[in-house]
Amino acid sequence: MKIDPICGMEVDEAKALTVERKGEIHHFCSDHCRKKFLDDGGATKTEPHETGSRRRCCGGGEEKESVSPKPKSAHYCPMCPGVESDKPGDCPKCGMALERNPSMSAKRKTIWTCPMHPEIEQDHPGDCPKCGMDLEPKSVGDGGDEEAAATRALSRKFWIALALTVPVFLLAMGKMVPGLVLEQWIPHRVGKWLELLLSAPVVLWAGGMFFQRGWNSIINRSPNMFTLIAIGVGAAFGFSVVAVLAPGVFPESFRHHGEVGLYFEAAAVIITLVLLGQLLEAKARSRTGKAVQALLELGAKTAHRVRDGKEEDVAIEDIQPGDQLRVRPGEKVPIDGRIVDGRSNVDESMITGEPVPVEKRRGDKVIGATVNQTGSFLMKAEKVGGETLLAQIIHMVSEAQRSRAPIQKLADQVAAWFVPAVVVSAIIAFIVWAVWGPAPAFAYALVNAVAVLIIACPCALGLATPMSIMVGVGRAAQSGILVKNAEAMERAEKVTHLLTDKTGTLTAGKPKVVEIVPAGRSRSEEVQTENPESNQGSAGASPYQDDEKKLLRLAAALEQQSEHPLARAIVDAAEEQELDLPSPEDFESTTAGGVAGKIDGKTIRVGKPDFLRERGVRPHNELEKHADELQQQARTVIWVARESEVIGLIAVADPIKKSTPDAIRRLHELGIKVIMCTGDNGQTARAVAKELDIDDVHAGVTPEDKQRIVKELQKDGAVVAMAGDGINDAPALAAADVGIAMGTGTDVAIESAGITLVKGDLSGILKAIQLSREVMRNIRQNLFFAFVYNAAGIPIAAGLLYPFFGLLLNPMIAGAAMSFSSVSVIGNALRLGSVNAGTDEES
Repeated sequence: MKIDPICGMEVDEAKALTVERKGEIHHFCSDHCRKKFLDDGGATKTEPHETGSRRRCCGGGEEKESVSPKPKSAHYCPMCPGVESDKPGDCPKCGMALERNPSMSAKRKTIWTCPMHPEIEQDHPGDCPKCGMDLEPKSVGDGGDEEAAATRALSRKFWIALALTVPVFLLAMGKMVPGLVLEQWIPHRVGKWLELLLSAPVVLWAGGMFFQRGWNSIINRSPNMFTLIAIGVGAAFGFSVVAVLAPGVFPESFRHHGEVGLYFEAAAVIITLVLLGQLLEAKARSRTGKAVQALLELGAKTAHRVRDGKEEDVAIEDIQPGDQLRVRPGEKVPIDGRIVDGRSNVDESMITGEPVPVEKRRGDKVIGATVNQTGSFLMKAEKVGGETLLAQIIHMVSEAQRSRAPIQKLADQVAAWFVPAVVVSAIIAFIVWAVWGPAPAFAYALVNAVAVLIIACPCALGLATPMSIMVGVGRAAQSGILVKNAEAMERAEKVTHLLTDKTGTLTAGKPKVVEIVPAGRSRSEEVQTENPESNQGSAGASPYQDDEKKLLRLAAALEQQSEHPLARAIVDAAEEQELDLPSPEDFESTTAGGVAGKIDGKTIRVGKPDFLRERGVRPHNELEKHADELQQQARTVIWVARESEVIGLIAVADPIKKSTPDAIRRLHELGIKVIMCTGDNGQTARAVAKELDIDDVHAGVTPEDKQRIVKELQKDGAVVAMAGDGINDAPALAAADVGIAMGTGTDVAIESAGITLVKGDLSGILKAIQLSREVMRNIRQNLFFAFVYNAAGIPIAAGLLYPFFGLLLNPMIAGAAMSFSSVSVIGNALRLGSVNAGTDEES
């Protein structure tokens, strides 16, 4: 190795730049050093590096550590810290060519796929060639701009189409409206040209994408709803254009008062309705994306990194595994890792669902986005980027939402058979009339073939699902049930298993005092206050005895200084009893232990048994036995001592909601198996499950565990509903066949679920299931009307009755039959508005 005479850096003589001077070859690390050597006439020369010394930046400055670029930088200089660039080039300090940053992951291309046909993938947005559905981005957070632009374009097309369709409809149907005589101002010969001019942009521009999808379905031999729409609308519009431009090609028998029937309004209305359905679907996809966005917002944006005793604020994306981070009280834990110094209480309710903070000490794991409460600690980062638990939850939610199949699948399945039947019928009708029909044979063949296509036009089919869903969703909202997407309504009727979280779903989610036990009272003398609205009681349900009030007063006087949920429960109980709380002196709080202070001149301590023992408080055997019994009943026990003597204990629990027992009983009557999945400990979970007669219990589970349980049940053929209210429930809510969020829960849970119960009441699930059954029954009836009327009219339109009775189905009559089926669908859907949305007993 040679030494650069300018910067003293070791260089490879095979690759280095060289200059010959006075018979000596000099080697340089860069053109910058070579030029400096030439400019100085060879006079500048640094001392060579000592053996084993580190490489130095150009200029022979201080020895530097190896340069670590930020992950966001595409190129950097390995010699000069801070020199980074988004583009390749030379270092402005040393002249070296910038190197590519190996820690920067290359920007991935967004892959778009079809939720119903996952084998369809491409690198740009578009439509599925098999079913015509809009493709969706495969990865979390991708495709946001494209999706938003597509939704805006769809919205623009819909509103323009609607504005043009209304006058077309009035021109065509105005004479059927009493008192509206448009022909007085617009003659019929002018009106038909206006219909053509106004409907053409609707069909050809706004509806152009449906014709493209229909054509793709034909060349891919995968008929679907868009095939039927393209054929039906194309036939109606094309027939009407010919009738306006060349009415003479039609035989006299197909005229009414000398005029050939026009179907511009049918074509425009169908396109506008289908656009509305597509717009609603696009907005539903946008809403489901809000769940992922809400999760992304949960994490911390910056962290306090500690290096060489110095603290600096850095962006989360700049944190590397092994970095040490300082977390202060009230801050979010920035990343997944482990505590190396300090202790604190951490609110992990977003992961476990439990409101009580968890004590964390040296060596304990902490999870990114959870909230540090009382103490400060130093942690070591272990998982970053996509490896963190929050990132995994985001991925699970996104994957589960994208994998859902839409309700339109049923219509597409029918269309797969109906479309070929319609096309074949039209072709057969055309051939038969062209070969054996009376003169003019070609005109009869064309008109009858078009009549077949018109009567099969899917106006009613386009209304069948959205009309029932629209009315059903409105009826559900009146009952406190918010339905976010149609597939949730579809699947709720077939639910066989209900998975439910404990805290906030079965229980109130807010700890309450359920028992106060002063020292010296025997079990026979104890008075446990029971709340008539809860099986687990409440402090304010009935008056306490004097010794209980005294004990509560002392504990609440100290706990009023704390924001801990258990402390809040004690203070709330005291306020319900209207107790006068004194201000303690010499107040002291011990993280994860308890509180102490002087009241009325005596030292009062409130907290855990270990906290009291460490301060010389003598144990109380009788109370310890009672505490064990309470803990077996899922109560949290808080001890109270005066000076060195235990004077009583206070039991706190999360009370079961009043409606929960009856709701579970009714779910069992419907044949639905109820399973509890909670992050709480097994003892508490089993106690609640026993009291509520729940079929199965999974305790201490993570968000990933909940989603796994959902998938295992689905694999065994179960239709799973998941009820929850927390961030930890979001993956399971998204993966379940029906996600049901409590309206009192987190925004993430609500966004991840398909159904939200406004009152957060489990009995609302019964109402949702009943409404689902009614709506799906109505949809099936509508599909029957949509297909059967049209299917029955196809052979008549083809001329089946002509050889026997001399009857032909005029395209105008075919259009009337199509309209009648639409009216039937609308009328049937409106019946849902009178459905009783109460429980079984109410209905």
